[in-house]
This record gives sequence, structure tokens and C-alpha cells, in this order.
Amino acid sequence: MSEPSTVTTDPDQPAPPPAGEHIRTRRSREEQDRLAAPVRTVTMLRRLPQLLYRTLELSWRADSRGTALLLLCQLLAGVFGALALYAATGTLHALFLPGQLGTHLRRAAPSLALVAGATALRAGLAIAATGLSARIAPRINREADLALIAAGCSAELAAYDEPAYAEQWESADRGASTTPELLAAAQDVTAATVSLAAAAGVLGTLHPWLVPFLLLGSVPAGIGAVRTARIHYLAAVTTNEERVALRIYRWFLIDKSRADQVRSDQLLPFMLGKYRQVEARIAQATDRAARQAARVSLLAALGTGAGSALIWGLLLYLVAGGRISLAAAGSATFALRTATAGVQGMVGNGARLYRMGLYLDDYFRFLDEAGGHRIRRGRLVPGAPELVEVRELAHCYPGDQQEPALRGVSLTLRQGEVVALIGQNGSGKSTLLKYLAGLYLPQSGRICWDGVPVGELDAEGLWTRVARVPQEFARWPLSAAENVHLGQLTRELMAEVERAASPTGFDEIVARLRSGWQTLLAQGWLGGAELSGGGWQRAAVARALYRSARNPGLLILDEPTSDLDPRAEHRLLHALRAFAPGRITLLVTHNIANAALADRVIVLDQGRIVQSGTWQELAEQPTGLFRELLDLQRDRTVAGPGRPPEPRAATA
Repeated sequence: MSEPSTVTTDPDQPAPPPAGEHIRTRRSREEQDRLAAPVRTVTMLRRLPQLLYRTLELSWRADSRGTALLLLCQLLAGVFGALALYAATGTLHALFLPGQLGTHLRRAAPSLALVAGATALRAGLAIAATGLSARIAPRINREADLALIAAGCSAELAAYDEPAYAEQWESADRGASTTPELLAAAQDVTAATVSLAAAAGVLGTLHPWLVPFLLLGSVPAGIGAVRTARIHYLAAVTTNEERVALRIYRWFLIDKSRADQVRSDQLLPFMLGKYRQVEARIAQATDRAARQAARVSLLAALGTGAGSALIWGLLLYLVAGGRISLAAAGSATFALRTATAGVQGMVGNGARLYRMGLYLDDYFRFLDEAGGHRIRRGRLVPGAPELVEVRELAHCYPGDQQEPALRGVSLTLRQGEVVALIGQNGSGKSTLLKYLAGLYLPQSGRICWDGVPVGELDAEGLWTRVARVPQEFARWPLSAAENVHLGQLTRELMAEVERAASPTGFDEIVARLRSGWQTLLAQGWLGGAELSGGGWQRAAVARALYRSARNPGLLILDEPTSDLDPRAEHRLLHALRAFAPGRITLLVTHNIANAALADRVIVLDQGRIVQSGTWQELAEQPTGLFRELLDLQRDRTVAGPGRPPEPRAATA
């Protein structure tokens, strides 16, 4: 008996930190019940026609002409296969008749020619079908991927806050990626079915008992294939959250925006350790599924072997009893081989098709509902709002440990106003802006544009009236001009693009680029250029001004000058003041002095509005959060060496 192992630790080395929470998703009860439901062979048999139809539908949408030719090739291949089997019967019959060898060959010659011709034609059709399938498969994959992207972009923004949405997307994405294999599996099932039908027809003409025994021999293989398909599918689905985590870890390690910190913070060993932990959980589930599938496959193989013994025993019994001739028995041998291959192909590829069909269900389910978050709003198309009213708005992000981001917020915004939002980090400013932009629908409370709740407005029509500069603005890999207009073309495109870029100074940056407005802003690609942080921020503000100039409504700017130098900041803020008429302008800034350009300042703290008024009114108040933040920003006293800072009068 071995001694128990002991773990010694170096007293000079710090103890490893306790393991924290890791990335996990949350399945609904409905999803758990669906995964736990048993699957029977009859279920697969009922599902196959539906899966074949869905595959044909996808294929027809991607390439209708190629799909029609593929079906024709498969049908003709089955016809010529049956013809070859019937001709083989005639050949054997001619050879077994009494007479000289030359007489036998003359009698068998027409049948031999028919066998050779039918076999050659069938082989040619199979090659044509393979070529057509190779042509259609990538087209199906592109169509499926585009449909998935469209569905994902048709989900409410709140979907990204839900833990289960990432897993639903992952499952749907896996389903979309299986579509090329789906066509191959459907083609193999169709070819095997046609081949089986042809062989079964020949066997039925030789002796009717051969057909049911042939089908009986395929039952164990069918049951085993369905069970193993289900086992592998469940292993993949139950490890979806781990696969999502792997993708996130991988992206954070290789993304350019964090590449410097991965190196300077020496993060690689630690993150690779987390990656390996997640990978180990996936490997454990996969290994368990492999063992279960191997046991099922072994039992199925034993059953299939017993079924094959019954079929060949029946054939010997029929020949010995004189119920079929020796020539018919030879033909039956060929037909049995063809039929057995057809059964195996139908069962094996049918199970493969069924397994991929489970992923396809996830794909179509996501297309139908966008993960349960498809945008379904009203149809009223709004104009530029004159009045936006917010009443008792509350919001809490999903999660057991989340504090409310907004608590009973009420405010009124009027056209022509510039309103500044002030508050500490986490006070709810960005969340409130997303609500005002119509990106979220109220969980609690109301938001109305000119008296109409935002849920009754057409989403696209509402967003046409919204121009935003978020804190994390996009850096699109497009030309400089396209980064401003984003496909929103006008008759005088460049004139309007340049007009929107002028107040931000983005036009001056573009003038220094190699190809001006046509320069690709994507460093690392051929001819691509990179901008500074301030350059990209100017592009983002120019984009918002361009949108707002075309369709006035709400102009929302969340820290639009955070990366700008003082001269560029001064220029932009004065431009915003002149741009205000005809729209509602909302400005979030941590620089309290910048809020002086606003008509009104709203101060948020822990999701509530705690102060509201003009800049001057709030600055003159002796207490309050606004005055505290203003004093802190003005206080630039730094303690000298060995001397503590002088005390400052406390504010409420």
C-alpha cells in the first residue's frame, strides 16, 4: 500500500490565490427539458424527411439550378443502378443455362453490355453529383452565415446583457457552420436511399422474404447510430459555455487593442492556465461521451452481425429448398451487397444528418426568435422630437450581484436644448443615454417622444433620428469618407461629409493622409493607415454630426473630447453650441468646465438625479455633488517632499 502523498510549500513563496468565479452561462428550464428529452429511432425516421426538406430549401435558395441538377443526377444514378442489377440477373441466368461456352457468352452479351453501360453511367453521374455538391456547399454556408448575422443584428440590445444569449448564439453559429456538411450528408442519404430502393426492388422480384429480413438486419445499426449521435450532440451542447469562454480568452489574448498589456503585464502564463482549465473540462466531457458512444456502437455492431447472419442463412435456406434458382441466388447476392451498403449508408448518414439537424434546430430557432430577443416594436415612424419625457425610469442589468443602474429617473428634454450629464463613474449616465437613444426599452417607467411611448415607434425610424458618440466608439476598417457616412449616401455626399468633419478637425487629419478621403483606415492591411486616439475620436464625432445634419433628432455625445487636446476640445465645444438648434443635444463629460456650454446640467449619483439646474446655479450652491466635483477638479495642490498637503474645507 502506497504512502499518502504530502504537499510541501515553500514558506517564502506566497500561497496561491483562491479560485474566483469563471465565465458561465445560464440555461432556461425549457432548454434543460429539451436536452434531457429521450430520442428514439422512430424520432430520427420522422425527422429525416423534414431535415432533407430543410437542406433542400437552403440549397435551392443558394443555387436553384445546381440543386435541380444534383437531384436529377441522383435520381438517374438510382435508375441506372437498378438497371445494372436487373441486367446482372439476366447475365447469370444466361451463363447457368446448358450449352457451349460460346453460346453462353452470346446469350449473356446484351446483359453484360447493359451492366457495363449502366455502371459507367452511374459512375459518371456520381462524379457529377460530387462536383455539384462541392459547388453548392460553400454557397449554402454563406447564405446561412448571412442569415445568422442578420438575425443577430435584429435582436434587442438587452440580449447582450443576458447570460444565455451568448450560448444561444454559439449553438446557432455551430448550426450555420454545419450546413456544408449537411448537404453532403443529405446527398449521401438520398443516394443510399435510392440505391436501397433499387436493390430492394430486385430482391422483391427474386423472393419477397428477402426484403423484410434485410430491413430487420438494419434495426440495430439504426438504433446505435441515433443513440451515438445524441450522445455527441449533448456533449457538444453541454460544453457550449466552456467553448464560449475559450473564445473570449483567446480573443483577449490576441486582440490588438490589448496586445501591449498582455506583454507588459506578463499575462500570458496566467491566461493560458485558465484556458487549459476550461479545455480540460471540455476534454473530460468529450472523453465521457466517447466511452458511452463506443459501448452503444459495440452493442449495435453485435446486433448488426446477427442480422447479417439471418439474411445469409435465409438465402441459403431458399436455395437449398429450391425456392429460388442458383442464378437468382447469384443476383440476390449482388443485390444484398448493394442493399446492405444502402442500408448502412442510409443509417450512418441518416444519423449524421440527424446529429447535424440538432444543430440546425438551434440555428433555425435563433433565426426565428433571435435568441428570444427579436426586435418587435411599433410601426410609427417619428420625426425630430420636440419633447422627450422620461418618467420613473429604472434599470437593473441581469445577474445576482447587480445593483440597479437607474432608480426612478424622471426628466424632460426639449428641442434646441443642450443638456449636460454629470456624475461619477457608475452613476448611470451611459445607461440613461442608451435608453434615450431607444437602444433599450424601459423595464420600469416610461419614455415618450412627443407623447408616444418609444415601444410604439418603429425601431429603424427612431434610430434614424439618433446620432451618437459612445465612449467606446467603433474604428471601422473603411475609408476615411466611409467612416463618416457609413453608407448613408446623399446627392452631395462629399460636401456634406467635409462639412460635418470641419468642426471636429477631422478634415485636417484626412488632408495629411496618402489618399485623402479614400485612404483605408485599417493598419496592417495593404495601404491601410492608422489614426491616433484623438484622430479616431474626431472621426466618431464627425460621423454623429453628419447623421444629425441629415436627420435632426437626438445628438448624444458620451465623453466626446476625452482624447482631444485643449485646442481641438475648445473648437468642438463651440461647434456643438452652434449646432444645437433643431435638435436635442446631450453631453456627458467629466470635465465640469465643459458643462458650462449647456443650457441645463443634470447630476446623477448611484442611478438617481440628485441635482439639476444651470451651471452657474449649481456652482454657486455651497454643498452638493456638483460643487464637490468642481472643487476637486480645481484643486491641483500637490504635497511637497516630506510635507503633508494642507487640509481643505470639507463639502457635503
